Amino acid sequence: MPIKNRFAETHADITAWRRDIHANPELMFDTHRTSALVEQKLREFGCDDVVTGLGRTGVVGVIKGRASASGKVVGLRADMDALPIHETTGAAYASAVPGKMHACGHDGHTAMLLGAAQYLAETRNFDGTAVVIFQPAEEGGGGADVMCKDGLMERFGIQEVYGMHNWPGVSAGTFAIRPGGFFASTDEFEITVTGQGGHAAKPHEGVDPIVMSAHLVTMLQTITSRNADPTEQMVVSVTSIESLTKALNVIPGSVHLKGTVRTLNNEMRALAETRIRGICEHLGAAMGGSAELEFRSGYPVMVNHPAQTDFAADVARGIAGDCAEAPLVMGGEDFAYMLEERPGAYILVGNGDTAAVHNSDYDFNDEIIPAGCSWWAEIVERRMPV
Repeated sequence: MPIKNRFAETHADITAWRRDIHANPELMFDTHRTSALVEQKLREFGCDDVVTGLGRTGVVGVIKGRASASGKVVGLRADMDALPIHETTGAAYASAVPGKMHACGHDGHTAMLLGAAQYLAETRNFDGTAVVIFQPAEEGGGGADVMCKDGLMERFGIQEVYGMHNWPGVSAGTFAIRPGGFFASTDEFEITVTGQGGHAAKPHEGVDPIVMSAHLVTMLQTITSRNADPTEQMVVSVTSIESLTKALNVIPGSVHLKGTVRTLNNEMRALAETRIRGICEHLGAAMGGSAELEFRSGYPVMVNHPAQTDFAADVARGIAGDCAEAPLVMGGEDFAYMLEERPGAYILVGNGDTAAVHNSDYDFNDEIIPAGCSWWAEIVERRMPV
C-alpha cells in the first residue's frame, strides 16, 4: 500500500490548487473565495452532495461508495483559513493580500483533501460513505465547534472522523501520531490589578499596582512548579503587562495583564483556573488592592481515540513504511471539538526542513501532497473495504 499512482498523475493539478489558495489567503470565517473554489471542485468531481454554509462558510462533500451494505460513514477534515502575518517567502505564488498569509499550511491541507476527494469520487472503491469536511476559522475562531453545533455529525451521519496537519522539522512525507491527549487546551486570562495611584516619590500614600502585578506574575508561575503534578504538562504564561501611565514619576492606578494556560488533561485545566482565581483574590486583598480575573475557556484538549489512532498509524505505515510517535504539542487545535463528538484521530505529516508554522518564511511543501492524499484515501478504503 505505497503512495497511490493516481496522485502522481494529479500532483501538478493539486499543487496548482494549493498555490492559488496560497496566493489568496482569507482569515477566520471570511473564507468566501476559498469556500467557493472548494465547492466548485467538489461539484466538478461528481460528489453525490455538496453542502455550503455549514459553520458559516464551511463546505461539505458527500461521496458514496460503490456499495452501501456496511452503512459506515467516515469523515475527513481539512482547515481553510490563513493567518494575519505578512509573507516574506518571496515565492512566485506568495500572498497577494498584504498582512495575510497561509503560514500554517491550511492551503496544503485543503488541496490534499480536494485531491483525495477527486480520487474517491472517481474510484468509489469502498463500502459506505465518505464525507469530506472543509472548515473555516481554525486559527482562533473555533470553526470546528461552530460546524459541530450546526449539526455536522448528525446531518451526515458521521461515525468516525480523521484530520491531518503538516509538521516542519519532520522528514517530508513521513508520519507521526500518538493516542490520548495530543494538542493542548488553549485557555486565556486577563487580570485587572487595581491599587491607588500617586507620585512615585511617595509610594506610601498609595497602593502600587505595579508591585502587586510583579508578585502576581511570580505567584502564577508557582501553579506549574508547586501545584501541578510534575508528571503532567502545564504552561501558565503572562504575555502582556501594561498601564496607561506615560510619565516616569507617576504610579498608575491600575495595571492590565494578559496570558494563556495550556494543559493536556481536564484535571490540570481545572486546577489552573482554580489556582489563578485564588491567587488573584487573596493577593489583591493582602496588598490592599484588587485583582479582577476574566478567564476564557478556549479550545479543549485534543484527544486521539486509541483504536482509531492505531488504525491511522497502520495506514501511515503502509504509505511511508513507518509511523513515529509524535511529541506532545502545547499548541491548540480545534479538531478537538470534532473528536469530542465522534471517535477519530489526528496525524502529523512531515513537511521537511522548512521554516516553522506561524512564521513569515513558512511555506507548505508541495512534495508531500501524494503522501497526504494517499493517507486520506486509504483511511476511507481500508475503513470501509468493499
